[in-house]
Amino acid sequence: MPKRTDIKSILILGAGPIVIGQACEFDYSGAQACKALREEGYRVILVNSNPATIMTDPEMADATYIEPIHWEVVRKIIEKERPDAVLPTMGGQTALNCALELERQGVLEEFGVTMIGATADAIDKAEDRRRFDIAMKKIGLDTARSGIAHTMEEALAVAADVGFPCIIRPSFTMGGTGGGIAYNREEFEEICERGLDLSPTNELLIDESLIGWKEYEMEVVRDKNDNCIIVCSIENFDAMGIHTGDSITVAPAQTLTDKEYQIMRNASMAVLREIGVETGGSNVQFAVNPKNGRLIVIEMNPRVSRSSALASKATGFPIAKVAAKLAVGYTLDELMNDITGGRTPASFEPSIDYVVTKIPRFNFEKFAGANDRLTTQMKSVGEVMAIGRTQQESLQKALRGLEVGATGFDPKVSLDDPEALTKIRRELKDAGAERIWYIADAFRAGLSVDGVFNLTNIDRWFLVQIEELVRLEEKVADVGITGLNADFLRQLKRKGFADARLAVLSGVREAEIRKLRDQYDLHPVYKRVDTCAAEFATDTAYMYSTYEDECEANPSVDRDKIMVLGGGPNRIGQGSSLTTAVYTPRWRCAKTVTRPLWSTVTRKPSLPTTTLPTACTSSR
Repeated sequence: MPKRTDIKSILILGAGPIVIGQACEFDYSGAQACKALREEGYRVILVNSNPATIMTDPEMADATYIEPIHWEVVRKIIEKERPDAVLPTMGGQTALNCALELERQGVLEEFGVTMIGATADAIDKAEDRRRFDIAMKKIGLDTARSGIAHTMEEALAVAADVGFPCIIRPSFTMGGTGGGIAYNREEFEEICERGLDLSPTNELLIDESLIGWKEYEMEVVRDKNDNCIIVCSIENFDAMGIHTGDSITVAPAQTLTDKEYQIMRNASMAVLREIGVETGGSNVQFAVNPKNGRLIVIEMNPRVSRSSALASKATGFPIAKVAAKLAVGYTLDELMNDITGGRTPASFEPSIDYVVTKIPRFNFEKFAGANDRLTTQMKSVGEVMAIGRTQQESLQKALRGLEVGATGFDPKVSLDDPEALTKIRRELKDAGAERIWYIADAFRAGLSVDGVFNLTNIDRWFLVQIEELVRLEEKVADVGITGLNADFLRQLKRKGFADARLAVLSGVREAEIRKLRDQYDLHPVYKRVDTCAAEFATDTAYMYSTYEDECEANPSVDRDKIMVLGGGPNRIGQGSSLTTAVYTPRWRCAKTVTRPLWSTVTRKPSLPTTTLPTACTSSR
C-alpha cells in the first residue's frame, strides 16, 4: 500500500543529552528518520536538547527545537507546530517516556496528534514489567521467576519467594539504571531503594538469578501487513550478569544450532505480535541455560535501540530508515534495498559472510575510586565495531580499535610474578573492563578451556578461539621472524594479527614485518558490506579490510579525493560532537567539492594506480 496521505507533518522526539546507555546510536537513528520522512515529502519537526548531534543540523528537519524533552515543553511545541503525528521510537527511552506522558496527559488527543511507529499501549505493555510477564506467558514463552514491587515491603516479600542472588530492574529506565544483582539482604535493600527512586513509576521487577546463562538478541522489523524479518542475531560473549551494553557482542550468533536459531526467530516474531508493535524495528533479548537449554525472554524494546545501530552497521540494513517509512504506511515488500541497488526488497532478510565484533569502551581511569566491576548496570561510555572474515580476525581488529594502546592480546600480568595466577583468577571471576586480556593471560599461565569456563561462564567455543590465538603467539615467539614464511604469515594476518603485535612477538621492529609482507606480496583487500553475502553485485561505499585475494574497493579515477578521519569510540571528553564535526563537512563535500577543501592540500590526489597499492599496504 502507498504511504499515508492523511498526515502531512511529523514530530520526531530525540534522545536528549548523551548518558550511559543512550548515546550516538539514537542520533544515528533520528538522523536517518528525518532524512527518510523528508524524502517522502513530510514536514519534519524535531525536538532534541543535545546540540552536538547530526540530527540537529539545520538541514535535517524543517523545524528544529533545541528544547528539553519533557511533556510540558513538547506540548507547547505541538500547540505551535500542530503536527499530525509524533514518532517516538527513534529517541530511545527518553522519547518513549515523553510520548507516554503526552498520551497520559491528554495532549495527543487534545491536538489530534497520532502516535506512529508504536502505540502507547504497546510501549506500556513492553516497558511495564508485570504486563510484559503476563503477555509472554499468554503466548507460551517462559520468563524468569519474578515479582513486582512498588515499595520496600513488597520488594522484601518478593525476595523471600525468589531468593538470593536476585536481579533487580526498575521499570521505564535505560542501561540498567538503578538496577543490580543482590547477593544478600543488605545489598538488596540498597539497590531497591535506588531503583524505586529512579523508576518513573516507582516499580521494580525482581527476577531469579540468571547469572551464567547465555544471552542473545534478535533485531526484528515488522510492517502493518504482519511481514516480519530478522535483520540480525547477536550473541553476547559474556554470560548473563553483565549488562549487554558492557559485554562483547558478536553478530551473527556463533554458538546456536539452526534449530535453536529458528525457535528463537519464531519466538521473536511472536513477541512483537503479542506486544502490538505493528510497524518498525524492535529488539528482543533471550537467555538460554547452557545446562538444560531452557529458553526465557528477558525483555523487548519496542523501538530502535543500541543494538539496532550495531545490527544496521553489521548488515548494511538501515533499520531506522526502514522503520520510519513503515511508520507512515509502507510495507517491507514495497521498500527497495538501496545497498543492492534495488535488486532486493526490504523484506529480503540480510545475509552476511563475515563476523562482526563489538567491544565496549570504559573510562574508569577518569573517576578515582569508582567501582570498575561489571554488573547489570551499564558502565561503558562508548564502543568499537570491527568486521572480519573470522571471529578471530574481527576480535583482534576490535581490540586495536579501542585505542587503549593494545595491538592485540597484549599480556596484562607478568608470569614471573608469584601472584600472577591469583590475580588472573580474580579478574576472570569478578569481571572488569580488561577481562578479555586476562583470558589470554590465563591460557599463557596454563589454565585449560574448562578451567577458564568455570571461572567466567563464557561459552567454550569463544574460549577456544582465544586459546588458539595464544598458541599461535607462542609459535611466533619460538620461530622468530625467520620462521615467518609466506603461508604462516598469511595465516596469521587472516586471524587478525597486527604487524605491531607480530613485531613484539618476533623481537623485531614493525617495519621489518611490513617489509616481509611486501616481499611476499601479502596485502589486505577490501570487501563490501552488501546485505546479501555477495549474491548480487553492489557498489555500496561501505567496506572492511581482510586478507584475501579479490579487492572490491574499485576507487574512482576521475575525481579528486579527501580522506576524513573519525574520532574513534566515545570516551569522556570525546563524544558525538566530533561525529557531528566529521559528518557535516563530509556530507557537504559529497555534494559540492570539486577540488581539495583545505589549503594544506596542495597537490592533486594520486591516481588509483598509485592510490590502490598504497591503500592495500596498510600495516594494520
